[in-house]
Amino acid sequence: MPTVTPPSNSNDAGKPVTRRTSWTEAAAAADATKPSRIPAAAAPAADSSLVSSPPAPPTAAPIVSVDSVPASTSGSGSASGGVAAESAVPPSDAPAQPSFRRSRPTVADAIADAPMPDFISSPGLFVKEQKPRPVGGIRGALYKLSGGAWNLGPGPKQRQEDELARRISRQLQGSYNTAILSLKGGIGKTSTTVGVGLTLAEYRGDAPCAIDANPDSGDLVERALGEGIYQQASPRTITDLLENIESIDSLTALARYMHHAGRLHLIAGEQDPEVSDSLTAEEYLRIRKLISSYYSVALTDCGTGVTHNAMSGILQSADNLVIAAGYAVSGAKRARSTLHWLASHGYEDLARNAIVVITDKDEVSSRVDKDAIEEHLSGICRELIAVPHDRGVADGDLVTLDVLKPETRRAYKEIAAAIVDGYR
Repeated sequence: MPTVTPPSNSNDAGKPVTRRTSWTEAAAAADATKPSRIPAAAAPAADSSLVSSPPAPPTAAPIVSVDSVPASTSGSGSASGGVAAESAVPPSDAPAQPSFRRSRPTVADAIADAPMPDFISSPGLFVKEQKPRPVGGIRGALYKLSGGAWNLGPGPKQRQEDELARRISRQLQGSYNTAILSLKGGIGKTSTTVGVGLTLAEYRGDAPCAIDANPDSGDLVERALGEGIYQQASPRTITDLLENIESIDSLTALARYMHHAGRLHLIAGEQDPEVSDSLTAEEYLRIRKLISSYYSVALTDCGTGVTHNAMSGILQSADNLVIAAGYAVSGAKRARSTLHWLASHGYEDLARNAIVVITDKDEVSSRVDKDAIEEHLSGICRELIAVPHDRGVADGDLVTLDVLKPETRRAYKEIAAAIVDGYR
């Protein structure tokens, strides 16, 4: 297709073609003050014989403003050169952009594209984790002497203690009951109930409850409070609680029938021999139902034997068991017999998940093979824990954690942790 050359004025020969637009005027003024970014040799020359042909690809050379192209010195070429230069600009749907403008992300764009950190679920992103404070030993001494500057963290023993505390204090959903029983008396059943109950009260956020369901004038409260304090207190027992159970509708009302050893709440057993064996399974279940409304952990001191009146209700509502035993040969045999009896009377799960506690109450002689007794019992229960000889337990009087040996307190912590582990 031939190129159409508009008529030209000879007076305009040699002058650059200028568009009458504000943009071209601004561009011409800018070009007059600084050199063009494109060499003159790269600018397309005007030719009156230009024919229609496909333009060069836009990426072959930078886009050059038409206003910067000089016209031909001939009169006829000035107009045709302007048209040819305009025709050389490749068509594009996008608006023309100056060649010197580059797109680069700003700081605001980078912040907007960056993921937003979670200040709530990930606080460690902003605060350095602090080591736990060491207690005792060389690590604790260095920490104190340096004013906290030298923190080597807790040692292996303290880490084990902290792990026991974590297991004991685990939050529970619902209410659970552990029964402590034995076939032989005087082997540490009640002292274990008190020691473990006080340990639970020390480490758990919710107060535990201990129930004396011993049919033989149990002394659970006396071992927790001391004989003198219990005699001075209001002698409310489990029998009084049963007589008024229908009127109890709050923890405040229930507290009138309970005793308190620190944060351990206790229900005293019946002391009158004529009525001490009258607690039935149905009555115990009524008490257990009431306790479950206010306490997440309950311990039941069952007394001696597994066949008295309340025992079927206790086993029916128990979530796990603690079997008390001693290092005497007869004590070990009775503990094993208890587990066999449970397994053969419909309580296989309780027997399999039972915790056997061997208390060295009488400080047996060296002739007794403790390892053989422990091996005899360990294979038929979930866990076996030994409580060392301690006069604070062996005297049969008040049991307080402050006067116990560290090894004894550690054993009660292990029992408490094993009990809570069994609550599923």
